[in-house]
Amino acid sequence: MEEFKDFFTPPVIWFLIGLVLLLLELALPGLIIIFFGVGAWITAICVKLFDININIQLLIFLVSSILCLVLLRKYLKKRFFGEDEKKDDILEDEFIGKIGTTETVLKPGVAGKITFKGTTWSAVSDTEIGAGEQVKIVDKASITLHVTKA
Repeated sequence: MEEFKDFFTPPVIWFLIGLVLLLLELALPGLIIIFFGVGAWITAICVKLFDININIQLLIFLVSSILCLVLLRKYLKKRFFGEDEKKDDILEDEFIGKIGTTETVLKPGVAGKITFKGTTWSAVSDTEIGAGEQVKIVDKASITLHVTKA
């Protein structure tokens, strides 16, 4: 048991805390906990290099964790999870240029209904389009499609 006492030094403890936090990020994704793990590792390095008390260790941990969170989260989230923009482009491609059929009369400035891929959608048009006519989808804003005569 005495040999473990020498193993659990403050730098090792901070390293293990950082490792646990990094593993927790895998279980609870959100790209937040990982920065506290990095802060713990920065603290482990500082404790290994300098003889500092627990209050300074906690201060280093908090400051480094929060700085990493504030400075790196947005960049890393965009870098690793920036596929949302690509997904939006794919969804736009699924609608734009496709043909649907009006269920109601579409009048300028008044939303109507069209059928596209077996689903009824809210649609608007700059010109009047009668019910039962084919329309071409030219734009999509949320769940409303902008159409013109096909």
